[in-house]
Amino acid sequence: MIARRLRASLVTAVAAIAVVGCLRPSDGSRVAKSTLVIGIDVSGSFRGHYDDAITFAARYLYGHLHGYGDLRVPSSVFVGSIGGGRPGEAKSFQPVHAFQGKSPDEIEAYLRELYPHEDSFTDFNVFFDRVSTLVKRQNLILAPLNIVMFSDGVHDLKGNTTGEESPYEQIDLGPLEYLSRNVTVRLLYAAPTVAVDWERRVKRQRVRVWTVDAPVMLGWRDQVSDGVSHEMQDDFWKWVEDNVNFRVRSRRL
Repeated sequence: MIARRLRASLVTAVAAIAVVGCLRPSDGSRVAKSTLVIGIDVSGSFRGHYDDAITFAARYLYGHLHGYGDLRVPSSVFVGSIGGGRPGEAKSFQPVHAFQGKSPDEIEAYLRELYPHEDSFTDFNVFFDRVSTLVKRQNLILAPLNIVMFSDGVHDLKGNTTGEESPYEQIDLGPLEYLSRNVTVRLLYAAPTVAVDWERRVKRQRVRVWTVDAPVMLGWRDQVSDGVSHEMQDDFWKWVEDNVNFRVRSRRL
């Protein structure tokens, strides 16, 4: 009986060590859970910056998957589209497995195949609602949530557009508010005036909003060195960390 209890205790201890080992890398530091969700604007209005955005998105995703520079490796990754052929149309998300083992060029080709810019409507509310459902369904609540949207930021209104509310005041971040204490929405490639409207007019409480307008985003190519491996592109990864992954403080509007 005693021997059986000792064996059971040993099995429990080994299992506990295995779990801790899964949470800690070889250097002994703890790996915290975090979720990265990437949204691709597939509406026709984003056509002007679509090509550059897809190329950058592929490298951004690749860098995070490998932890290049100071980029954090997320524990969960999902990629989906923002927009649809009709108002209110929801789209599915691709998990990280669809992008693992691919080079940046292969990821870019896959993104272009999955998310061609051919839809008519950009509905951020549907996108945010789907993100909320995804996070809850995958049991990712409380983990820091980073939502990166490659979009012109222009919200297509539904119904009466003559009201006093602006399109940006109709954007609803409510579904994201209590998913985690750390939820950041990043809008990349919007026009400067649109970026300002997102920062000032989109209502929020706990959600943090960060924008990088199109003229700034187009400068990422200047940070890439020819003939240098992706791992060693120090200037590019630092540019990404300083401009795109900037740590945003929350503020109430």
